[in-house]
Order: sequence, then structure tokens, then C-alpha cells
Amino acid sequence: MGELQRCQGAGCTKEAKLQCPTCLKQKISGSFFCSQACFKENWSTHKMVHQPTPVVEKTYIPKFPYTGTLRALYPLSPRRQVPPHIERPDYADHPQGISKSEKTAKANTSIKVLNKEEIEEMRTVCKLAREVLDIGAATIKPGVTTDEIDRVIHEAIVERNSYPSPLNYYEFPKSICTSVNEVICHGIPDRRELEEGDIINLDVSLYHKGFHADLNETYPVGTIDEESIKLIRTAKDCLDKAIECVRPGFLYRDLGAVIEKNAKANNCSVVRTYCGHGIHRLFHCAPNVPHYAKNKAVGTMKPGHCFTIEPMINLGTWHDRHWPDNWTAVTEDGKRSAQFEHTLLVTETGVEILTAGKNERQFVPDPNTKSSNTEFKNL
Repeated sequence: MGELQRCQGAGCTKEAKLQCPTCLKQKISGSFFCSQACFKENWSTHKMVHQPTPVVEKTYIPKFPYTGTLRALYPLSPRRQVPPHIERPDYADHPQGISKSEKTAKANTSIKVLNKEEIEEMRTVCKLAREVLDIGAATIKPGVTTDEIDRVIHEAIVERNSYPSPLNYYEFPKSICTSVNEVICHGIPDRRELEEGDIINLDVSLYHKGFHADLNETYPVGTIDEESIKLIRTAKDCLDKAIECVRPGFLYRDLGAVIEKNAKANNCSVVRTYCGHGIHRLFHCAPNVPHYAKNKAVGTMKPGHCFTIEPMINLGTWHDRHWPDNWTAVTEDGKRSAQFEHTLLVTETGVEILTAGKNERQFVPDPNTKSSNTEFKNL
């Protein structure tokens, strides 16, 4: 008799000693079930682990009018699996990755105010997301593929009993977004190796105990040119200056003016197609947070609001185009783009950066000044 293991059936906590025969043949470990009935019930999900990684040549989409030097590289590696015991959002197993809860919420433009228990859950999931992003960032170097970074981050998320929020979200095929050079956002990890002088944005989102977290940062690959250094600094400054404004009573639409002013001062532009968003039990919800001036966003900040700011800053034009994969957004002129993102909580006195790094400074209001002023302090 073999040693008893935990059953891999969804939601099952029984001990198990029956192992999948196909997994035995393929030497795949850990596929134990408590009974034949449980094995059959979970077969549609479990059988995905039997798909071997194909040995294939790298191919590109021909005759597509790419705007820069990057190319869509196919085929992608197989979809990574999430153990069935991990809680997942409603779109995870939907054939088209549709979130019914988000579609329902779109009919209501009101911004949810989180209670104390929900705020604590957001702090937890955001802490996990920060840990995962830092793990992924440590792998960045010339010669590493974005698919390998996706693998590392996927495994780190699963180790934390969490689900990678992008996976199957409206059929997105990977666990993170990796946006290189002229890619603005939603780049799909593939077998392209990073090269010296590239810049890359890692966008990490995860789902833990019913709540989502979302953050991203742009990193250099080896030594980069001065123009790229300036772009990355400008993108980070745009986010920081916007966060300084977050407090009760501030209008969401006014964040765009702050961001665009800083971008233009550094001869950069702000992407208009994508915006920040509310986040908590839903991956994307109210409020919408545009990053450009003179937008028409609705809403006033209140304590308990939770949302992201994630300005996408370009060296050239703000206009974008999309690759045939229906996800990858690139700059229209092929010039580089950089982005930084945080998940934020509006507090009674200002803002809490839920996804802040260990050495990152929080924006804390000075009690001796009016609420319209903030200062940078180390916490």
C-alpha cells in the first residue's frame, strides 16, 4: 500500500491513495484521488496536465505591419495549470473567460466602499502580489525568455494558494503580462529571449480568498540608453505625483491633468486607450481612472475606495495599435513605452499604497496643513 496523500479533487480534503494511470505512465507526481467517482468528476480539469510540451520551431506572423522591432512569436507554450484546491474567480473556467460578476457590476456605476474586513483582505492579497512581482523581477536578465518569467511567477502565485488573475481572463493565455520595449501593455509571454538594452514591464495580478491585487513596474534589461532611463523615470514620477493627490474629496478625473502635465514636461505622451480601475472582489470595476487631462471620469474619492493608477507613458505619440492576438498593444510609431502601477486605498486622511515595496515611501498627509497638501515621508 502506498502512503496516503491529499485528494486533488476540487474542494475535496479527504486522504487518497488512488493515482491517475496516465500520470503514472508519464511519471507525473501528485495526482492522487480518494475514489474513482472523485477522479471521474475532476477528469475534465485534471486531464490538462497530460498535455506534453511540444517541440516546435519559433514562427512569426508574416506580412503584419509591425510598428517596431518586436514580433509576435508563436506557438506559445501550453497553458499553465492551477491546482484544483485553489479558489478561482468566476471567469477561470469559462470557455471565453467571461466574468459574469463584472458584467453585472457594469450596470452600476457606484464605487464600492470597503469595510474593515474587506480592507484587511486587500492588504493581504496586495502583500502577496508585491512578493510575487519582486520574485519575477529578480529573474530579468539578457537571455531569459518572457515565458520563463511567466513560469516563475505562476509557480510563486500557486505557492501562495492564489490564482493568477490574468489567466483565461477573456481568454488571456498566460499568468502575467510582459510588455517589452514598444509594447504598451498586455504583452503575452513567449519564447523570445530578452536582449541587452531592452526594457520590460511585468504586470502581476493575483486572486486570493476572493480578492484581487494588481501592480506593475518597468525594468531595464542590462544596460539601457539614456532615453529609456528618462522614460522609466518619467513613468514612475507620473504615478508618484498622481498618488500625492489621492485623498477624500479629490475628483478621479483630475488625476489625468497631474499625470499629463508631468509627462509633457519630459517630452513624453500619455496613452489614452487604457485607464486605472476599481479593484477588490472584482478584477476591474468602477471607478475608471483615465491618465490624461480633460477626461470625463465620474466619481469623488471617499475613504474605503480601492483602485489602481497605472499611467502608460510613451516616448513618442500616445496613439496605439494592436497585434493580431487581440491583446498586445504597441505604440503607433514603434517608440518605447513604460508603466508603473499600484493598488491604492483611500483612507480618512489620505492614501495607503497597498502594493508598496519594502523600501518604497508612502504618501502621508501632514497634520499641520490642509488636506489638499501632502508630503513624502518614510514609514
